[in-house]
Amino acid sequence: MSVRERFRTALLGVPWVLGRLGVLDAEIGREAFALALPVMVTGAFRVLLRFSDFLFVGLALGDAAIAGLELGFQYYFFGFGLSLALTSGTISVVSRLQGAGESERANLAVKQSLWLSIAVSLPLTAITWIYATPLLRLLTNDPTTVAYGAAYLRIVMLSLVFRFWSMVASRALAGSADTRTPMYVRLITLPTNVVLDAVLIFGLGPFPRLGVAGAAVGTAVANVLAGAVFFALVVRGDYAVTLRLRGPQFDASLLREIVRVAIPLAGMRLAQTIGRFPFLFILGIFGAPAIAAYAVSRRVMLFAMMPAWGYATAASTLVGQNLGAGDEEDAADYGWQTMRLGLATQLVFAAVIFAFAEPVSRAFGTAHVQLTVAFVRVFGLIVAGFSVSRTMRGSLRGAGDTRWPLYSTVVGTYLVQLPIAVLALPTSAAVAIPFGPTVSPGLGLGYPAVFASLIVSYYVRAAVNTGRFATGRWRDVARASGVGHANDD
Repeated sequence: MSVRERFRTALLGVPWVLGRLGVLDAEIGREAFALALPVMVTGAFRVLLRFSDFLFVGLALGDAAIAGLELGFQYYFFGFGLSLALTSGTISVVSRLQGAGESERANLAVKQSLWLSIAVSLPLTAITWIYATPLLRLLTNDPTTVAYGAAYLRIVMLSLVFRFWSMVASRALAGSADTRTPMYVRLITLPTNVVLDAVLIFGLGPFPRLGVAGAAVGTAVANVLAGAVFFALVVRGDYAVTLRLRGPQFDASLLREIVRVAIPLAGMRLAQTIGRFPFLFILGIFGAPAIAAYAVSRRVMLFAMMPAWGYATAASTLVGQNLGAGDEEDAADYGWQTMRLGLATQLVFAAVIFAFAEPVSRAFGTAHVQLTVAFVRVFGLIVAGFSVSRTMRGSLRGAGDTRWPLYSTVVGTYLVQLPIAVLALPTSAAVAIPFGPTVSPGLGLGYPAVFASLIVSYYVRAAVNTGRFATGRWRDVARASGVGHANDD
């Protein structure tokens, strides 16, 4: 047995241990863990990439550059979030069709997602190229931060269409229970990104010192490479799904179902992203160090939160495939068991990062270490809520029931996070309401209010998603869709 096989076998012993402890059903846990593990590895590389972006930029240029990178990344995440929403429709439809034995329709669903990704990503690229600087000025009046953020945004958005396609192919393969192929692709492209970041941010060897722009170039090149590799693999026809360039180009029923599933998730992503802008504006009142501390802490704690991506994907695939096969009770069991597995393993990650918050924060070269440590530890308290919310969202997504994750985001962001966070503002801070008066809503509560807003928000989202799954009404949504359900006839 090779070292890699021994390592994988050891990791797959985690569900067995949890089963012996009575936390979950070991057999279901092994199946979910096997699907989640490659997504976790991919997620770990993705987190490492974002981690290295902020680490290198912080060491090279300081807090203002970290703040600019964070603000520019939020607009990039606007497009990236839409790609996640669209491809959530892909994984939902493909998993149900594969479970029902309709592989050719699953292939056609991939093609529908490709056309949709092109239609959405190209206009976003054009808008951000033209309006990058004005968009950054909406969030901060610091000219240095604006310049850094606009430079990053213009370059990285040029590769958005390739990023969209990569997500389509990756989620389509995951919906067919193949999470290893996307992992192998990322194992090639993400290290390329990290190396380019180091070379171009610092100007190593014969390469120019590009600073924040170097981080954008590295990401853009990696996105293009990943898109090209995924295209070549899926067109070949040797994998669980195939992109057939000839033949039918559109299927109205599949397109409707992908869009039906994706629209609430797109709304959720938009609500998340748009809600983050006023939150960053509030942090901006406290200065660039607050934005930088928040940015660094998010990247650090994403290592603890990373397993939830894998478990959410596993839950979507397993719930969707069991619904496609007509096994509704098994679908429910897989959803609950995957949530337990995710929570148990993710808390271990959180504890380790929580314990090492200070040395990790110092590594970024920030001048405000203790503030960064405080943010890291707040995110550590959030991990359990994030894990449950994300995994339950994956289970609902597998059934095509994507409205409630939208509701949880709207409630958590706009009815909880922002109203609490605004209390942090000084009583003298004036905020202009669109088409309304200027008000001073702050109570001068400072960072405690900021921290409370984050913690409460994530646990509210977890409660809404879990409550919806507990009702079982997602079964009715799957039946009504008419796509990939064995009981349709």
